[in-house]
Amino acid sequence: MANNASQSEPFYQSACGAVSVRLLRRHLGLMWPDLGGQSVLGLGHTAPYLRLWREKARRTIAAIPEHVGLHAWPRNLPSLAAAVIDDQLPFADLSFDRVLLIHALESTDSAKRFLREIWRVLKDDGRLLIVVPNRNGVWTHSERTPFGQGRPFSIRQLNQVLADACFRVERQDGALFLPPTDRRFLLRGAEIWEQLGHSLVPQLAGVLLAEAVKEAYAPIPAKATRRMMVMEPV
Repeated sequence: MANNASQSEPFYQSACGAVSVRLLRRHLGLMWPDLGGQSVLGLGHTAPYLRLWREKARRTIAAIPEHVGLHAWPRNLPSLAAAVIDDQLPFADLSFDRVLLIHALESTDSAKRFLREIWRVLKDDGRLLIVVPNRNGVWTHSERTPFGQGRPFSIRQLNQVLADACFRVERQDGALFLPPTDRRFLLRGAEIWEQLGHSLVPQLAGVLLAEAVKEAYAPIPAKATRRMMVMEPV
């Protein structure tokens, strides 16, 4: 099983990581501009992104599958992070309005089981927003970033794995057209890379984003024994 922890923390502390967070937050914020009063679950390494909604959401939890690697969130505050088993989420049925999935699907043992657990904990009108490495993008070839770990997806593959888990894709997008580099002169042009990439070569995005809704009449999977470890702040 791949472990993204060793790549995620150093990457997000780097100049390239900071720029990629800024660019991805913009896309995520456009897709979900206001989650006031809603219950939000982040799965994977989502702490850099959940701050978009933490202040206004009714509840925000960063759930970290064991294969991703543990980290506390937020730092120096009561922890809102939990260690979980990806196909045995320790939450009741219909618990969340929204689920954000980043740095998790590409390294899980079973994408279908993982997504079916997400289906179970989402409310019937809930939405899933997923970010995965693009098979056709340059980021999937850079092992120094967490987007270069695990299994990348094409748009067709992502749509299929979501459909197999009883999700219907409603919106898709691409992001991170700049190369995965810490060279400042390239990072300073990140906005230009994004604009040109979207206009000229959208198929070469570093990551794919998809917003999906659950098909409410699919059968609920049988429950397994669940366990959770709440992280203490560091």
